[in-house]
Amino acid sequence: MIFDILDVSYGEMWGSYEGMAHPEPMSRALAARKHAAGMDYAVLLSARERPLALVERWPRGKWRVYLFDDRSWRVQMIDLTPHRTGMLLVRWNTRWQFSNEQEYASGKRTAQETTTVSADGQVEVKSEFAGPRGASTEPLHARTSGSSSDPVRRFAAPVEDFLCPAPEFGDWQVFVPFLAQQGHEPATTVILRNISVDEGSGPLRATGIEQLFRPGACDTPDGPAVIELVDAGLLRITSGQLAVSDPGYIQDPRTVAVPLGEFPVTLSLLRTTRGAGVAAARVTFLDSPTREWEMALRPDEDLGLLGEGHFYGVGVDTGTAAFMDATRMVIEDQLDEDLFIPLGSDSHFSVELPGTEREPNLIAFRAGQGDGAYPVWIGRTDDGQVGCVVVDFQLRSADGGE
Repeated sequence: MIFDILDVSYGEMWGSYEGMAHPEPMSRALAARKHAAGMDYAVLLSARERPLALVERWPRGKWRVYLFDDRSWRVQMIDLTPHRTGMLLVRWNTRWQFSNEQEYASGKRTAQETTTVSADGQVEVKSEFAGPRGASTEPLHARTSGSSSDPVRRFAAPVEDFLCPAPEFGDWQVFVPFLAQQGHEPATTVILRNISVDEGSGPLRATGIEQLFRPGACDTPDGPAVIELVDAGLLRITSGQLAVSDPGYIQDPRTVAVPLGEFPVTLSLLRTTRGAGVAAARVTFLDSPTREWEMALRPDEDLGLLGEGHFYGVGVDTGTAAFMDATRMVIEDQLDEDLFIPLGSDSHFSVELPGTEREPNLIAFRAGQGDGAYPVWIGRTDDGQVGCVVVDFQLRSADGGE
């Protein structure tokens, strides 16, 4: 393909996604903020609505470039690492061959060729074949020694042949020369044209939290449901720091400064014809109305780096979450018998792990639909005090949707 204009669009990292457009697009402004903060994001370079290159910005100054062929198949992956000030080294360059569209869709490769380059210009080209050898991928550089049919070829080359400038944000011309490796021919001058994406409404907002704790009938996409409130006991805070965490992984909990004392924990159960689940959990510190909600953030977290509807939250890997004092310790060997097994039964939605008379306890509860990440909201009163803290397991939104 010959091109003189490249359309530039931004999105979240693609991972294993094999489509031809961003699964989660973002605005250029948000991508620029992520770049400045050293966070990852993805840039798609397209021409005439066909993808040519997907550029992923990784932490610690690393980049990855995927190249698409004329069929819009993603058939090449180039990993670049910092080499010296302002430069990147093409450390790995991997090509894939596929026999047909069905094999491409399933990820079954006929052949793979990987070129590895060391910092001093030592090159290794390794070819791998899934079946009988057919036409091999072309080597990326002509300076080889030995037969082209050898599975591994090694040679030396000037390291400058494998360097490119590290781009500033928006300087995607740096990656244009790579497109020639898939037969795409840039014009003498290539114009970068940004595809605009609306900033949207920003990060997730705390809508409908109060409704989660109003018992009674409600509607869901699955039909009528009922909200039930369950008393899960009193939480003892002794350090002035509430921790919200998966009780199986409390090394880095999400914390909130709160008063000392004992405070009630309430679960919101959403009961449908398919059963009941914990829709939210709340610990109440003041019996006063909530004036505003704010997301519980760590010091290094910035709402300006979140895409539309995204949030920072508590991670769950055991299907449970918990409220506890930040000084509370757990004995991992006792968790199965004292916590996970009881919560796995139909009769328990919460479990208390008591402390001594002077030590804090821990109150754990089922986490919505299980493992994942869930937002933690701080409810503040008219005078700015913490009135309550809520974990929303996102089983029901403000309008009754999931």
